Amino acid sequence: MTISSEPLSAPLDVGFDYTRSLGPVLGRFATGLREHRIAGVRGSDGRVLVPPAEYDPVTAEKLTEFVDVATEGVVQTWSWNPQPPAGQPLSHAFAWALVKLDGADTGLLHAVDARSPDRMSTGMRVRVRWAAGPTGSIRDIECFEPLDAEPVQRDPVGGEAVTMLTTPIHLQYQHTASPEESRYLRGLAEGRLLGQRCPACGKVYIPPRGSCPTDGVPTEDEVELPDHGVVTTFCVVNVPFLGQRIKPPYVAAYILLEGADIPFQHLVLGCTADEVRMGLRVRAHWRPREQWGTTLENIDHFEPSGEPDAPYESFAQHL
Repeated sequence: MTISSEPLSAPLDVGFDYTRSLGPVLGRFATGLREHRIAGVRGSDGRVLVPPAEYDPVTAEKLTEFVDVATEGVVQTWSWNPQPPAGQPLSHAFAWALVKLDGADTGLLHAVDARSPDRMSTGMRVRVRWAAGPTGSIRDIECFEPLDAEPVQRDPVGGEAVTMLTTPIHLQYQHTASPEESRYLRGLAEGRLLGQRCPACGKVYIPPRGSCPTDGVPTEDEVELPDHGVVTTFCVVNVPFLGQRIKPPYVAAYILLEGADIPFQHLVLGCTADEVRMGLRVRAHWRPREQWGTTLENIDHFEPSGEPDAPYESFAQHL
């Protein structure tokens, strides 16, 4: 069967929630923002640093002298943002600016809602516009605004000190696969596992790489591989995480297909985690045919084939 070599392309959206502990310095800064206060810290040279630094930039000593600064300040430098992407402080055009608040000696990077670049200038005075429903993060400052703008009145929020911060992370981009990768993906949609062989060293790569990383020559010889192989190395997953579809413990392993020289990672199910071992022979468990697409997820997992284990020497050079 002939497979098209035209590259596949698709939008990808990668996202997760990044959670971190703040410690005593950034925790105090975040707690202050929720209460409509902006805390800085004084360094050994007398400068007030905003946001506060945990360690002195001059001596590297811990900093402990906190200083509250004003909610008004001066624009030090700025850049106009005419078309903000999703997730930025404002949905309409605004300026990114370094704002030196009164009482501070360093600039705080944030948005300035000036509506037009003609209203922006270095040296202009601005004030904080607080966000509705503060939670204890830098987004409690919705933006800065020129002093001649109508002020927005919003109430601060009290409560326990802020110790943790969760930040949603998102990356959206268009991924275009190489011609070799596209043929591999289209092969998966037909239930085939297609690799490529280096004409110089003879190594078979799956997924194909287009050129051999050892010899640097094109890998133009296509090889169809079977859907069975051996476990080379593996990891038992015991830690639960957001979005996990399998209850721990389970095994993520590197599978070396018969005839391949590079293993790839996949799930090993169909047995308990403590039964998985190096050299275990496994076979692909395919999803129902009507669920197939141009993805390795067509193979739901690998499971033991029941054959004798492969001797270590047979895969020792492929770990």
